[in-house]
Amino acid sequence: MAAEGAGRAADAPGWFEAGLPHIWLPYTQMAVEPPPLAVSSTDGVHIDLADGRQLLDGTASWWTACHGYNHPHMVAAMTEQARRMPHVMFGGLVHEGALRLARRLAAVTPGDLDRVFFSDSGSVAVEVALKMALQYWVNAGETGRTRFVCFEGGYHGDTLGAMAVSDSEQGFAATFRGALAAQITTALPRTRAAAAEFESLLDSRRGEIAAIIVEPLVQGAGGMLFHDADTVASVAAAARSRGIPLIADEIFTGFGRTGQMFACQAAQLVPDIMCLSKALTGGAVGLGATIARPHIFDAFLGDDLACAFMHGPTYMANPVACAAANASLDLFESEPRLDQAARMEALLRQGLEPLRALEGVADVRVLGAIGVVELDDLPLPLLYRLRRGFIERGLWVRPFGRIVYLTPALVMEDAEIDRLCAGIGEVLRGI
Repeated sequence: MAAEGAGRAADAPGWFEAGLPHIWLPYTQMAVEPPPLAVSSTDGVHIDLADGRQLLDGTASWWTACHGYNHPHMVAAMTEQARRMPHVMFGGLVHEGALRLARRLAAVTPGDLDRVFFSDSGSVAVEVALKMALQYWVNAGETGRTRFVCFEGGYHGDTLGAMAVSDSEQGFAATFRGALAAQITTALPRTRAAAAEFESLLDSRRGEIAAIIVEPLVQGAGGMLFHDADTVASVAAAARSRGIPLIADEIFTGFGRTGQMFACQAAQLVPDIMCLSKALTGGAVGLGATIARPHIFDAFLGDDLACAFMHGPTYMANPVACAAANASLDLFESEPRLDQAARMEALLRQGLEPLRALEGVADVRVLGAIGVVELDDLPLPLLYRLRRGFIERGLWVRPFGRIVYLTPALVMEDAEIDRLCAGIGEVLRGI
């Protein structure tokens, strides 16, 4: 099959041809998929290719680069930290950047979420949350609470525990179904009748349930599926009235993506545990955070080491990653990111809504800095044609499943957003 960009491999420097035979790419059927693009640098909202072309990035590198690439304030903070101390173990040692970041996250997240456990990715942040919830009950003397309530359409990561609480019918977890722990998967309670059924489910299996895990407002990689604040609030109320911990996975939705700093705020919700990653560092370097309320943390205190939380990623609280996250929070404080997300929502609605009338388009939906065009079907050959069409127009848009989506950097200019929307329309009309 032809490469996505004509002449790319030939024009790229030697590292592309020398290294490509040895790499295993993510989410890729490498027997048939076109070769990846060779990237030489990034700048603002653009990706510069090794063959001299430039792409306008409509995804912010899996919705992480909320301030755009190479923001001077973030680069300076990371450079200075790398010069002084690129890493130190977090076992028995701490450093100023991590303590400052933990204090700031406790201040910016809803309610009394105030104990921060750092890790190095979103999937691991979820794994940590699941283990916290399980051990919370073990420490209380209840050993039978080993199941999690999760939702159809959900996606929480690609590690085994995170896959187990994801929707195995829609994601990549189906391949490993026999190896994953059985959980309690149900539909989100979007109506009053559904909420009553959800409460009945919780009552019937109450002694088994360790926690409920939900993606507030948007189920991201499961299909960019939206639900309203009332749905999230009903889940939270049912959990709270039964003393069941609620885990909010804000890895996708956190840091302005839905128009508020955190999606939980739309439902005036304070979860018992919150998972963060992706835009936590402004897309610069990997870092995860699992934040717990005091009653969760207090359950691990005592004279017995077995009651402690025995988990510790090697690169936990990496100083360079913490410097990036602190710099990102500086930018949220000093620059109008939430206003920019609101402006982007209006522009995405204006640019994408006309595509609803196209043949093959099942739905168009927008929330905050998320724009989605859902197709009736997207077979593999058509997927490759779409991707190639976007690249030919100088756009980086990466459809998955039946979903063509935009999650641009919050700093993107109006004309650039219009260009993305127009490009999607052109490619879809051409096909």
